[in-house]
Amino acid sequence: MMTGGLSDPKPATAEVQHLADQVKPQLESRENKTYQTFTAIIYRTQVVAGTNYFIKVQISDEYIHLKIFQALPHENQHPSLTGYQTGKTRDDPLVYF
Repeated sequence: MMTGGLSDPKPATAEVQHLADQVKPQLESRENKTYQTFTAIIYRTQVVAGTNYFIKVQISDEYIHLKIFQALPHENQHPSLTGYQTGKTRDDPLVYF
């Protein structure tokens, strides 16, 4: 993978689920909804001045694509939800947005 490009999709790890869980309140606030099911399925990364994570999350029989920015460790910042797409299906490709 080159800097700025997206990695290949990979199965979500515990670390990726933790990132998704950290931004869940931001998403719930923006959507004015509460998600009982919130399971990271796959993810891709993009190296920038930090890392963008693109994560497919299952919310019942529907899916959401999240874009989360994780700053470099020395910046001591929490992950932030920088974008999301609702109304996705299990088969929708996880692409840059």
